[in-house]
Amino acid sequence: MKSICPLVVVIALIGLPAFAQSDENNRIENSGKVMVEILNAPDNIPGDVLDKAECVIVLPSVMKFAVGVGGSYGRGVMSCRSGKQFSGPWSAPSMMALEGGSFGLQLGGQATDFVLLVMNQRGADSILTSQVKLGGDAAAAAGPVGRNAAASTDVTMRAEILSYSRSRGLFAGISLEGSTLRPDNDGNARLYGKEVTAKDIVINSAIRPPASAKLLLDTLNRKSPRNKSGK
Repeated sequence: MKSICPLVVVIALIGLPAFAQSDENNRIENSGKVMVEILNAPDNIPGDVLDKAECVIVLPSVMKFAVGVGGSYGRGVMSCRSGKQFSGPWSAPSMMALEGGSFGLQLGGQATDFVLLVMNQRGADSILTSQVKLGGDAAAAAGPVGRNAAASTDVTMRAEILSYSRSRGLFAGISLEGSTLRPDNDGNARLYGKEVTAKDIVINSAIRPPASAKLLLDTLNRKSPRNKSGK
C-alpha cells in the first residue's frame, strides 16, 4: 500500500474549514435569491405583514424524505431587525435548521423553499435560544398571501410565526406544525470562524454580516426598512 504524503494530509485539513464556510455562504446567497423572487412575485407576502415582522427565516431547497409518515430537513438563515427593540436595520444572518414534521403532498419529493416571519419578541427569543416545536412551543400559522390579503385575521394576530412555502413555482401559506426549528450553532461557527450564539449575531449585533448576505439584507432593508408593529 502506498503511503500518503503528510503534506497532502495537512493541505486537505487546512482546506476543510474554507470548504465548509463556502457551503454556508452558498446557503446565504440562495436565501437572498429566494427572498427577492418571492417578494417580486404577484401573490407575495403582504407588505403590511412583513413590516410587522421582527425576524425573517429563509430555508431554501428543503427536501422531503420518507421516515414513517414522512419528514423533512432543511437549513437556512435568520435575520432580525437589529437592537433590543427590533427597530434597527436587518442584522447579520444566523444559520438555522428545520427538522421533522410531515408536510403532506406539499413537497411532493421536490425541493421547497420556506419563508417564516417571526411576529413578536417572545417568538424571536425562543427560536434564538433553543429548539422550538412549531405549533407547540411557538404558535404558528400559514401566512396570508397577496397584496390585498387580510393581514388582521385572528389567526394572523395570534401567531408568533407565519409560514410560507414555494414549490414548483407556486407560492402559498403553509402550516409547519410539528416540525422543529433551532439555531445551527455548528453552521455559525463555520461561517464566522468562532463560537458565537445566534442571539449575539442577530440581536446584539456582535457580528458583521458576510459579503454573501448583501442581497438578502439589501432586499429586506429596501422592502421593509422600518418596524411597523406599533409596539
